[in-house]
Formats: sequence, C-alpha cells, structure tokens
Amino acid sequence: MVHGTPHEAAGPGAAGGGDGAARVPDAPGAAGSGEGAGGDDGAMPGRAGGLLDFLNVAAVVVDIEGRIVFWSPQATDTFGYTAEEALGRYAARLLLSEENRHRATELFATVMATGQNWAGTFPVRHRDGGTRRVEFRNVRLQDDLGDVYALGIAVDQSALHDVEGRLAISEQLVSQAPVGFALLDADLRYRLVNPALERINGVPAADHIGRRPRDIHLSGEVERIESALRQVLRTGAPLIDQYIVGRTRADADRDHAWSVSYYRIQGPGGRVIGVASSVVDVTERHLAAAEAERARKRLVLLADASARIGTTLGVERTARELAEVAVPDLADVAAVDILDDVLTSRVRPRTEEGPELFRALAVTSAFPTEVTAAADPVGEVAAYGPERLITRCVRTGRPVLVARCEARDLRHIARDADAAEALARSGAHSYLAVPLIAHGETLGAVDLLRTRNPAPFDDDDVLLARELAARAAIAIGNARWHQNVRTAAETLQRSLLPPAPPKRPGLRVASLYRPARSANEVGGDWYDVIPLAGDKTALVIGDVMGNGIDAAAAMGQLCTAARAYAALDLPPDDILRHLDRLTHGLEHYIATCLYATYDPGTGRCRIANAGHLPPVLVRPGHKPRLLPLPPGAPLGVGGVGFDTATVPLHTGDRLLLYTDGLVETRDDPIDERLDLLLRTIGSLGPSLDDTCARLVDSMRRPEDPDDVALLLVELAETRHDA
Repeated sequence: MVHGTPHEAAGPGAAGGGDGAARVPDAPGAAGSGEGAGGDDGAMPGRAGGLLDFLNVAAVVVDIEGRIVFWSPQATDTFGYTAEEALGRYAARLLLSEENRHRATELFATVMATGQNWAGTFPVRHRDGGTRRVEFRNVRLQDDLGDVYALGIAVDQSALHDVEGRLAISEQLVSQAPVGFALLDADLRYRLVNPALERINGVPAADHIGRRPRDIHLSGEVERIESALRQVLRTGAPLIDQYIVGRTRADADRDHAWSVSYYRIQGPGGRVIGVASSVVDVTERHLAAAEAERARKRLVLLADASARIGTTLGVERTARELAEVAVPDLADVAAVDILDDVLTSRVRPRTEEGPELFRALAVTSAFPTEVTAAADPVGEVAAYGPERLITRCVRTGRPVLVARCEARDLRHIARDADAAEALARSGAHSYLAVPLIAHGETLGAVDLLRTRNPAPFDDDDVLLARELAARAAIAIGNARWHQNVRTAAETLQRSLLPPAPPKRPGLRVASLYRPARSANEVGGDWYDVIPLAGDKTALVIGDVMGNGIDAAAAMGQLCTAARAYAALDLPPDDILRHLDRLTHGLEHYIATCLYATYDPGTGRCRIANAGHLPPVLVRPGHKPRLLPLPPGAPLGVGGVGFDTATVPLHTGDRLLLYTDGLVETRDDPIDERLDLLLRTIGSLGPSLDDTCARLVDSMRRPEDPDDVALLLVELAETRHDA
C-alpha cells in the first residue's frame, strides 16, 4: 500500500521513484570495485578522524517515488531512525512535518526533472519528536539501466556551524595576527602565509605558495631553518623560540632578529598535514640585548684594563699593555705612539704648520696581518705633518673618528703610500685615534683599526677608548716622571762613583755598577778605591737603604766623608765610627758599609764591617770562602762599636766586595744564594772585568729590583811575597 503520491513522499533528501529497492552502481573505491585503494591510480585509503567524520555526514538515497532505499549509519545519528526503521518508507512522511512537505515536494521535483543540485537548510523531524535544522546537498543519480535516484547528503546544522565558526576564527586569527604565520606541507612547500609574514619576508603571499623557504629567504640560516622543519615533521616535537638573525627582502640592508617556533600540524585522526611556523620580530629586543652585552663587555674590558695597564713604571711596558688590552675586544690592530719630546723631556714649541715627532712604542694585532708591518717600527721616530690624523688628534686633544674609511682617509692614517695600500688590502675600514692626556698634558695617541670586525667604530667605542687611554696616560705619565727621577738619581750616583779604578801598587782592580731595572728606583749602592800614604789602598763598598735621588744624595755624603776620613789614615773601625755618627744625623737613613785597607808592604788587609755582607776570598788552589768578619751594626744605628780584622793575602788572591743586590732575592734563602756565589766565582776566568760582568749576569735575574755594585781586587806580586 502506497502511503502517498510520489510528490508527497519526496523530501529534501529524496531523489527517486519506483516501489522496490533499486540497485545503485558501485562507487569508486567501494567493496567489489575494480578501482579501490591501492589501485594503479595511486588512490590511498583515508584515515579515520577526517573532516567528514568530524561532521558525521549522513547519506540517504531515495527512489523516484520518494522511498528510502539506502540509509547510512551516520543517518541514524542525524535523524534518530535505524536502517530497519527507515528503509522502504517515504522520506517526506518519515522526516518532515506536514507544513514542510509541499516545499520539499517542489524541490524534489525540480532536482529529478532538471538534474540540478540543490543545497540548503531544511527543518527535519527527529525520531525523538523534536525538530532539527539540517544542511542538505541533493544530487540526482542515474544507474546503468536509466533509473534515477536522489542522493541526499545531510549534516546537522549545529555541527556544521560549529566547524564553520572554528574555521572562521582560525582564519581571522591567522590573517589578523601581528605574528607571522605559515603552513608548509610535508615537502616543506608553503601552503598558507598570513599578511604579517608577507610583510616580514617582503614577498607577496601568492609568491610563497608552492615554494620552499630556500626560494624565499636571503638569510644564510635557511639550511638550519629547513633542517629544523624536517626534524619537527619527523619527530613531532615542537621547537620553541628559536633565535634567528638575518635579512629579508623587506629590509635587505639591515639585520633583523626573529623568534620562530615550529610545530607539527595533524588532523583529528593523527594524519600529518604539515608543519606550521610562527615568526615574531624581536629586533628591538635583540638590539637591547646586544647593547646590554656590549655594555657588559665594556665593563669587563675596563676591569681588565685596571688590572693590566700600569703594572710597572716602564713607559714602553705600559704602552704595550694598553695595546694588548685594546686588542681584540675593541680593535683588530692597536698602536701606541708617544711624542718624542715627552720621552726625552725636551720642551719644544709647537706650531700648527710643522710636523710632530712621534716614537712608536707598541703595535699589536689580533691576528697575523700586514698592517703591523706597515706600521712604524717600534722604537723609531717618525715626523707627521698636520694633514695626518694622529697629528690632528694630539694637537686638538680630541679623538678622531673615521667610521668608514675611504682611500683618501687611509693615506692620512698610514705612514706612506705603500702602507696605505697595505691597509686597504687587509680590509681596514674603520679608524679611531684617541689622545693620551695626563695632568692636562698630551703625551701621544693610541691608534685603533678594524679590519675583520665588520662593525664600524661608534660613539660608544670612542667613550671606551677614551677611558682606556686616560688610564694608560696616567700610568705613562707616572712612568715618565719615575724615569726622569730615576735618571737624575742614576746620573747623580754615577757621578759620585770613581770613573775608573785607579792603578794601585800590588793590586789589580775591577769594578762594576749595575742599576736596577727601569721600573725600580735607583738605590744607594757605592764603591770607592782610595789611595793612602805608603802605597796603601782603601777599598770601600756600601749601600744606603732606600731608593731614589734622596738615597743617592745620602750615598754621596757618605762617599765624600769616607774619602775625607781615609786621608787621616785612621784604622778601619775608627773610620766606621765617624761615618756612623754622620749617618745618624741623616734623616731616616741607615747604611751598610765595609771598609778595608791593604798594605802591599806587609801583604795584610785590615777590614771593618758595618752590617755588610762578608767579602769573598778566592785563593788559588783553594775553594772560595766567605771571610768570617764581625758583622757590626749598620751605619746610623748609633752607639755601637766596630772591630777591625786582619787578613793576610798572597799573590794571586782575589777579594770580592759586593752589595746585597748580587745575592738577595725575594724567594731564596740568603745562605743558598751565598753558596751559589761561591760556586759561581770559582768557575770564572782570569779577566777581572769579565769576571765581574759574568758574575752579575749569572747571579741576577731581570726582575730583581735592587742595584748591585762590585769591587774585585787581585794581588799582584808584593814586596812581602818577594
């Protein structure tokens, strides 16, 4: 029994006629079809959990009479009826309320008559008695017998609206986000690019599609980028906040920094869709961090400079320390040049037209380069005219900055045309000269060059270089003052020492004075050989405790007084008593002294000691030994007596008098050093002068801070021996 006309029975999901169930041809990929998954067309089975599964799309087929002949499981979910309840029934009566059947009949008739598809929303009666709006897509089907059917594809409107809403939100989030976003497929080809990334890359979104990152980016980081994307695709583990610095076509002249994150995109069933990337421009943060790092490095460099510059009172050493601190953190090459009249303490009027005389004290490079060979050789004096940048620097007392050097700039930096070409070949591109100013006086300048470091010098570098130069200038100024004082003291001291030992009967005499290294002040060491009546000779050696010109002046007074008292032909202990009273009157000074007289007529040497180290007796055929003298107190202590000891001497005997600078060190026990002295002097040759020089060279180290004076006598044949 038919429960209505075909037109009555039709509905939005209907498309058929006839009373019985009709045969529908197999769809591609269906069971029994020759074109299933894995066929030659390359079709692959889809994964569960795709969009169609998420929407739960229902399929209903009705015949020409409007009866349901096919009913999918999803239709049960959508309409509530099982297949047993739905198959064979008229779709309109089962699914539509009476007021909607007429409109459905008209739509069904149009689809079946014209073959035109119809899509729209229709209210459907659910099995539970409620009404739900369902989205329909109706298509006419025809089998191989010519029978026609209507296929209705249906989705619950609420589920569809949920998906559409999500898609709309996603699209708006991507398109309106200030963060760059891209979706790439498994071959790393762009599938989606949002406007923000379009602006970042400087390439239209359409020109991204189908291309890989290497086709888009200028950055040398592109290999690392693609490697990271492949890693995320392979492992599924996201990479978050990866830091990239480079350039894009949007701003090809300036570096930018980006924070990028990569994460794999999967469908509901786990199907890998591709990999997404988000890109945030963090250039401002990068620049701020870079500036903070530069500030930190400047502080470290200044702290390093405080520890390394001015460790000695040597001008040359301080200049080297400045150059070594500046390289490589501030410059690739550094040179320190001091005005020659500053080093020589000459006062020379300066003019704006004439040249300046510079002495190169240090040249340092961070790596081997011909720039160092093109610089002025260390120690040489060069005259530079007013067109030279270093001349301008010292005359104005202001830094000279050439951020980007051109050929004409290099000609005003280098010493000559060949040196300018060497600078150009080495890549010198930025120059900075900073004056060395101490106590208002310009001492010279430090020259800085960058060759490999691509960044030009800037104002921050100028401030840092000025701070380094100021610290070095103070140290150089102090070293120069110390050198002047030391030179004056040494000049005074040498002027008070005998120019050459006099020839004395029965004696051959050699002497040597070696001042301390230049970083230390001259001490008060002295010696003297004084002729006495009756062919006798006085031998004197002493050491005023202290340093500098005051110690040298005190030494001069003692030396002069010793000569005056020696003329009285007093015993050695009386001479020391007189010198003790004199020294006691000298403010803050004490001295050690050894006074000896030798009489060639008797072959005897009479010796008195005031706190001095014992002399060494070298006798042929015997081991050298220290003479056991009463030590006595140093001069200036006052109220202490002195004793005279008599030592017989023979032809060939040698007697060495020396100051403590020969044997005393900061690290070694004095007994060990005296033993070393005895072993050393016993192995030296016959020449007295050569013995003195070799003895000092063997016993002293370059860093020893004290002066040394030696007096070596050898007995010739005497009347006593004859």
